Amino acid sequence: MTDSTRVHFWFDPSCPWAWMTSRWVDEVAPHRDLDVSWHIMSLAILNENNDVSESYRAFFPRALRYAQLVAAAKELHGDAVVKPLYDALGTRIHLGQRTDVDAVMSESLEEVGLAADLVAYAPADPADKPFEFEQQLRASHNSGIELVGQDVGTPILSLNGVAFFGPVISPAPKGEQALTLWDGVVAAASFDGFFELKRSRTRDPIFS
Repeated sequence: MTDSTRVHFWFDPSCPWAWMTSRWVDEVAPHRDLDVSWHIMSLAILNENNDVSESYRAFFPRALRYAQLVAAAKELHGDAVVKPLYDALGTRIHLGQRTDVDAVMSESLEEVGLAADLVAYAPADPADKPFEFEQQLRASHNSGIELVGQDVGTPILSLNGVAFFGPVISPAPKGEQALTLWDGVVAAASFDGFFELKRSRTRDPIFS
């Protein structure tokens, strides 16, 4: 496949499924002509008016802080920091299974060369300081949701202007298997009438 594919990828840093899909895109990118842009979205915002379990709702404050950090970094330092910061956060959140949010954020900022005081934009208690970039975070989130509708999660993947929720994969495929899946998704996206293909998940996220 020789034509460049314009890719937009929306992620919540805390979502393990988005993390695996992003690793798949990274695996494919050296072998296909991809022009990838990375965008923040938020499961907390997506579900703020939904009836969800108490255990799931308890996850949102932590997830929102990570999304706020990425949104703040983008607004203050530009699009180029979004993917490196996502990689640094995700490595600790998903591979390291770290739960100390302040440490994860501080270490991730240091890894990508950003000032530690960016953590202040994502306070543990929202009453401490209103989020300065709330409008920008919601605009980024909504720009993905508007392409696919509300009945989705993260990631959202747009290929040459055609967007889907997913693919949801576990584990992230490697090598030729990754390329085969990619080519299939691109082929599906090329058909304007293709909307949905789904089955129930039978395994948890596999990160290795």
